[in-house]
This record gives sequence, C-alpha cells and structure tokens, in this order.
Amino acid sequence: MFPFDVILFDVGGVLLTNGWDHRERAAVVDQFQLDRAEFERRHVVQNDAWERDAIGAAQYLDATVFYEPRSFSKDEFMAAIFAQSKALPNGALGILSELAASHKYMLGVLNNEAREPNEHRFQVFGLRDRVDMAFSSCYLGLRKPDPAIYRRALDILGKPAKRTLFIDDRAENAAAAASAGMQVICFTGADALRSSLQTLEVL
Repeated sequence: MFPFDVILFDVGGVLLTNGWDHRERAAVVDQFQLDRAEFERRHVVQNDAWERDAIGAAQYLDATVFYEPRSFSKDEFMAAIFAQSKALPNGALGILSELAASHKYMLGVLNNEAREPNEHRFQVFGLRDRVDMAFSSCYLGLRKPDPAIYRRALDILGKPAKRTLFIDDRAENAAAAASAGMQVICFTGADALRSSLQTLEVL
C-alpha cells in the first residue's frame, strides 16, 4: 500500500516563485514609479478579499493603484504582476511532474492566490495537467493558515487526514495543516524534499 492517498502542494515558494508577495510587489511598484508605502498600505486592506475572491482584480486595482489617474492601464499593470511568476529555482515542479507520471497518488494544490494570477500561473506552467484538484483560496473563499481551509479540503477529498501529505514552505501553514491531522513537509528545496519523500517511500 502506498503511504498516502493524496499529496497536496503549495504553489508560491514550492513550485513557482511567489505570485504577489512583498518582493514581487516592490518590483512592480518600482517599475511604475508608485509610492511604495502608500501602495502597501492600500494592498494590506484589499489583499485578503482579493485572494478569497470577494473582489476581483479590477476592484483591487481601483483601490490600490487607480484611485487617481495613471499614465498606464490596468492591463499593463496586470501584465507586470503576471510577469513576476517564474519557475522556482530548486523548486518542486519536477517532483510534481514525476509523481503525476507515476499515477500512484491523487495530486493537488492548496494555495493562497487571487483568481486572475492563479489562472495565469496554472495555464502558463501547466499545473492543471499535473494535478487532479485545486484548493486555491480564490475557489474556496478561505486562506491559509485558517484551519477551515484544511478542513474544507479534507471534506471534499473524503480521505483520512493522516493519509494526506501537505508540502508548504511556510511554517505557519504547515503547522496548521498538521493541526488538521495532515502529514506535512516544510519545503526548503527540491533536494531536501526528494530525500524526505524517499524516506517516506513516496518516491
């Protein structure tokens, strides 16, 4: 018997670069010569709702950038956000592909991401071809590390928590998954993950 029924991956910081974390925001804000402190103040107010899909990209941008006239468009700003997404150096995308090719496990993602960047990342990096399910915050209306998102994922899966492995780069997210009964690996790089999965007899 395989050690797990389900393996869930975070996306940003595990498979890909973060989509819209502080480094990515700083790069785009500087590109468009915005006031970084003012943008961050507005972002903090709006980001939770955007990642839970309570608002869309247009509303987020209206509140954070286009509250006054700009010399660039929303489409240009969104393109700059999308451009921040890249394959993560020493990331787990190759391991995910290897697991997908084995057809041994149900594979999915459990990630915090707003709908528009999430759809872009899934399409450009072929994530939907590698996973069976996506428990993204924008689909569930919940964000990690809220315990409810892990319970919701487990309810939908219908599998025992102890037979579910979750891989995340943030300790607080891994700890919340462990509290829900999942087995967890805190991601530090592809080599360490491969070693852990070999120890668990997943690979």
